[in-house]
Amino acid sequence: MKKTPLHESHLALKAKMGAFAGYDMPLYYGMGVMKEHEWARAHAGLFDVSHMGQIIIEGPEAVAFWESVTPSSFSKLANGAAKYTILTNEKGGIIDDLIVTRLEDEKFFAVLNAGRKNTDIEWLRKNLPATVNLDYSENQALIALQGPSAQKIMFDEFGLALEDMDYMTGKHMDMGGIKSFISRLGYTGEDGFELSIPAESAPAIWALLLAHEEVKPVGLAARDSLRLEMGYCLYGHDIDENTSPVAAGLGWVMSKNNRGFIGAPAVLKEKETGPTRKRAGIILTGPGVAREGSAVFDESGSKEIGRMTSGGFSPSLKKSVGQGYIDAGHAAPGAKISIDVRGKKIPAETALMPFLNPKTKAVKAAVKK
Repeated sequence: MKKTPLHESHLALKAKMGAFAGYDMPLYYGMGVMKEHEWARAHAGLFDVSHMGQIIIEGPEAVAFWESVTPSSFSKLANGAAKYTILTNEKGGIIDDLIVTRLEDEKFFAVLNAGRKNTDIEWLRKNLPATVNLDYSENQALIALQGPSAQKIMFDEFGLALEDMDYMTGKHMDMGGIKSFISRLGYTGEDGFELSIPAESAPAIWALLLAHEEVKPVGLAARDSLRLEMGYCLYGHDIDENTSPVAAGLGWVMSKNNRGFIGAPAVLKEKETGPTRKRAGIILTGPGVAREGSAVFDESGSKEIGRMTSGGFSPSLKKSVGQGYIDAGHAAPGAKISIDVRGKKIPAETALMPFLNPKTKAVKAAVKK
């Protein structure tokens, strides 16, 4: 398995390691999953996400390129602003979801999911105009600091006053003499930052942050429960190449001015006619925990109407939550349903996501003036 630049740091912390996307990654540390989750919600969790892919797209046709491989618009995105979007295939399926940040008029930074980065890069290069270059930043680490104390910690440790930095923006900064690209965003629903730094500097930055009394390391297990409470998609589970953005509830990433992206005919047709199934939030109202693959039935338990794609116990809500694809006629929030958990039908209901109110800063309209 591959190792991130922080692999030895995880072993020193006696992390429980496991395979994820071809990497040996920390699943949890000494506190355990539940307390790591709660610490990130109350203070600040530190995550190694260096297994994710970091790329730079640059060239005169960079905007047109992004508008061909995603259904979003980038022409008016301000420099320094970030945008969540998806890569679509010819059938309108989702190749990956990603965040793209405009660095300069013709230069963009994007972070790709770990298990999809090779597929993404191959796809992007296949569709890349001759005037646009793609650079895969293999020697960059990525660390996420997430939680209500994150802003204070960045000031305490690096003297960075980030109170005026908007959510979903990024900028190059100096962190104790280390050139870094800092983004105010994350995968937890908490305020926080992602730090793209040279691989050789990662252990020192990691150790410095962990020395702060408000910071604890958090592994992939709690990262998953944190994102699940926010209703965020996990690629390969909640979305894949056979999932359309309309069925996934991601139609909001589509620009009304972009009709020429790859897969547009299929996606726009489904948007007009409506999907036969929809991704919905699910809360169990009876005892038990439902996980990925659990069959979803109507309230009577006689008719199967879908499948769960993610599920688990919510440490914040103290109940089982999840998401899955349900027949469109049963997917409206508040619908009574039941979930098959090891042969027993557990009462549940559909719900709006996120299950918790996000604590991120408000997103401002970041458009070019």
